Amino acid sequence: MSIRRIFIPVATIVVFLLLWEWLVWVNQWPNYKMASPTDIWPAFWKFKHLFLQYGWQTLWRTIAGLAIAIVVGTFLGLIMGMSRSVREALYPLLVGFNAIPKATVVPILALMLVGEHNINTILMAFMISFFPIAVSVSIGLSTLEPEYRDILKALGASRFMIFRKIALPKTLPEFFGALKVAVTLAFIGTNLVEIIEPHGRGLGHLFDSAKINSDYPLMFAVLIALAFMGILLYYVVVILEQIFAGWAERSPT
Repeated sequence: MSIRRIFIPVATIVVFLLLWEWLVWVNQWPNYKMASPTDIWPAFWKFKHLFLQYGWQTLWRTIAGLAIAIVVGTFLGLIMGMSRSVREALYPLLVGFNAIPKATVVPILALMLVGEHNINTILMAFMISFFPIAVSVSIGLSTLEPEYRDILKALGASRFMIFRKIALPKTLPEFFGALKVAVTLAFIGTNLVEIIEPHGRGLGHLFDSAKINSDYPLMFAVLIALAFMGILLYYVVVILEQIFAGWAERSPT
């Protein structure tokens, strides 16, 4: 990864924080209305041990849910992309399920799996993030040019070889594009459970505690911590994309 790719995002974040600080200062907003970056750092430092403990709980459950979403989403995308009948059968179900507000699913999970807080959180991270992966893989496979298949079949290639040599590499750019979206969605799912279903774990619980105590700088500190972890996982995906699908990137002219 070039220095330019590191410098530009960091500079953008710094400019954003400066504008945020300036906006609060110009409007003379108290920290119970809008906390500034200089208000957030003391709150973060004061509760740093909780951020480390709860941040880890949120992170590993999010990664676990995302990992399941990758496996299930890729599998569904494969079978939908390779069979038009399966695609037409499953698409309405997937769209309908994805249209359900996930906040309404949290109480149902809590009743079905009483006391299984980790499983509830992982399941929600999975359910909210697998859809873009399944759709992207399905579209990548279903739009494969038939000429490639015909040529390889004429040369005696099996269906598995066609999939491995042509179909799979073609879907990688779409897969990683969807994975970048799924990373942020997984965090949303994790925090929905941590906030709606109180079980004293994760950054969502810390946010809810700060809200109850009207500690607005701590609330904003939690949001910044979540944003930081989301950015971190996003760039992990970017690095993996460079390794496995870097060939698909086009340099600007």
